Amino acid sequence: MIRKLSPVFPGPRTARGAVLAVLLSNADQTGAEPLRGRVTLAAIVRTLKRKYHWPIETASFPSNSADGRATWATVYTLPEDVIAVALDGRGRDWLLAASS
Repeated sequence: MIRKLSPVFPGPRTARGAVLAVLLSNADQTGAEPLRGRVTLAAIVRTLKRKYHWPIETASFPSNSADGRATWATVYTLPEDVIAVALDGRGRDWLLAASS
């Protein structure tokens, strides 16, 4: 039997918190520069999924970079019902802390 763990909120003023705040607000994030020189948005999302148990959905598709090279673009989202439950819980207060 697989036990489903409840999502955990990271520190609101961390890189993980900043990414989760965007996901919970259902806003678009067009990309992020690597943080602290080594951490990418993909690594943060992976940590939010594995360590913090957020059911983040990932969709990748072919795209072009600014210089014309072929590359892949990835979109990260949270299901609407997950956002609603999180905001009805302590999510609204957490988002306020993340934005201040």
